[in-house]
Amino acid sequence: MAKHPLQFLEIPRRDPDKEAPEQRIKHFGEIYGHYDGANAAAQAGRCLSCGNPYCEWKCPVHNYIPNWLDLIEQGKLFEAAELSHQTNSLPEICGRICPQDRLCEGECTLNNGIEAVSIGNIEKYITDEALAQGWRPDMSHITDSGKSVAVVGAGPAGLAAADVLTRQGIRPVVFDAYPDIGGLLTYGIPPFKLDKQVVAKRREILEGMGVQFVLNTRIGDDKPFAELLSEYDAVFLGMGTYKYVRGGFPGEDTPGVYEALPYLVANVYCELGYEEQPIPYIDMAGKNVIVLGGGDTGMDCVRTAIRQGATRVRCVYRRDEENMPGSRREVQNSKEEGIEFHFNRQPLEIVGEENVTGVKVVTTELGEPDSTGRRRPQPVAGTDEVLEADAVIVAFGFQPNPPAWFEDHAIEALPSGRIRVATHGEYPFQTTNPKVFAGGDMVRGSDLVVTAVFEGREAAKAIADYLEV
Repeated sequence: MAKHPLQFLEIPRRDPDKEAPEQRIKHFGEIYGHYDGANAAAQAGRCLSCGNPYCEWKCPVHNYIPNWLDLIEQGKLFEAAELSHQTNSLPEICGRICPQDRLCEGECTLNNGIEAVSIGNIEKYITDEALAQGWRPDMSHITDSGKSVAVVGAGPAGLAAADVLTRQGIRPVVFDAYPDIGGLLTYGIPPFKLDKQVVAKRREILEGMGVQFVLNTRIGDDKPFAELLSEYDAVFLGMGTYKYVRGGFPGEDTPGVYEALPYLVANVYCELGYEEQPIPYIDMAGKNVIVLGGGDTGMDCVRTAIRQGATRVRCVYRRDEENMPGSRREVQNSKEEGIEFHFNRQPLEIVGEENVTGVKVVTTELGEPDSTGRRRPQPVAGTDEVLEADAVIVAFGFQPNPPAWFEDHAIEALPSGRIRVATHGEYPFQTTNPKVFAGGDMVRGSDLVVTAVFEGREAAKAIADYLEV
């Protein structure tokens, strides 16, 4: 049956049902439901099939979005899954955690007066449902090249690199210090945004494709990097960013002040039921909590604290809501769950001696744009105030932290700590050691999961060229 040209008007956007706030704050499970086949097809049919699909161009991995929307409307689930995996190694994960409102859906033509196509939820549906029905990547045509590559880091960049390498007939062996794969997908992002069974399923898929994982192994400590260089034909580094950004104001070392990442990781270890927890659990039950920072990590922290039973949770951010760097969806979810926001407030000092008692802030107004194009917050004289709190979480982002062995193996880092890689030429993402490639956050700085996936995939293609596969 021919597609109705005005279907986008006759069928409104409808996202899967979302659990009520008063219920979802009692647990750490995912809050969104799922499409069935009929709803996915109806929502996919709202796509206008634009001749120049802005959604595709705005997507960092340049997914063939209109094409797989059309396949879903036709009920061709397995074909859609195959097409989705041609550009994205982790589509079911990106469908859950990408800020689609700032990426593909933000550029959807229907976003101009009519609600955008629900691209993210359909992307999630495609892989979830295809895997449930037995779809698996077809590796029957792959010929073993005899080459092998060590991948350091089982986060998004490393997993994406391993996916592309094995499809090229190259045997990837992925090393990671954590006891399971995923990096911050597993240990940093809370389960209410990404159920860890989703990552476990992706591990099953990758292992079925021929990817080998060596876990609980820290390169440089448990296994020297020199051994990787001697045992493998090339190495890919996808180690992420783990060094937290300090605010540089007094009181950051006061008891009761916590870094965002250890706080989130310790909570995930607890939720997953690990008997041994390398990071002490930080419990916000009964506390008056302030989170400093307005990115997605900040939203993860406020939503985790409210689920732990904090009596009051506030987010302090130095710009206005429009200029927040995180997903609008996550801000809305936080508001629904009772989080208070103090916009245009810049922290000056964390107050307290034996334990934090509050955060001294100043009101800001936005001035001229800075080097990134975002308007610079300017303090307003005479507006200082202290916001009471007995726990503070600092979520200002993360920076690369190059290990000492980089220098020993001629891997050059920039002054910022990011790895220097080739941006053009014969082998993009090649480091200053020709045998070593790198991608993801440790190259570009802390960014999105989908950008790490893109760089891991592109680096893997360059490695295949380097190895003449």
